[in-house]
Amino acid sequence: MARRSKKISTPPRVKKPKRQQFSPEYKLEAVRLSSEGTRTVAAVAADLGIAANQLHRWRRQHADNVVDAFPGNGKINSRDEELHRLRNELKRVTEERDFLKKTAAFFAKTSR
Repeated sequence: MARRSKKISTPPRVKKPKRQQFSPEYKLEAVRLSSEGTRTVAAVAADLGIAANQLHRWRRQHADNVVDAFPGNGKINSRDEELHRLRNELKRVTEERDFLKKTAAFFAKTSR
């Protein structure tokens, strides 16, 4: 009698929940509520339905840069903008230097 092999079924894939996105106003209000001192950060976070470590991160971001604490997507501060510009310029100048090195080596070979 032939044995039938059992097929092993794979478990269904579990979809990851979509990341929550909070507006800068919401984050500022959460930081304000947690800074009042009447309740703990964990209690405020539980009331808002977020993790306590998330609220701690928001508080740290707000303390580091009060004016531009939560810039949102696509909005970068002037320091980051300058860093981006300088990196692009360095890349361009490095490519130009490498091209000139290769060109000089090529002409040095052909002139011999």
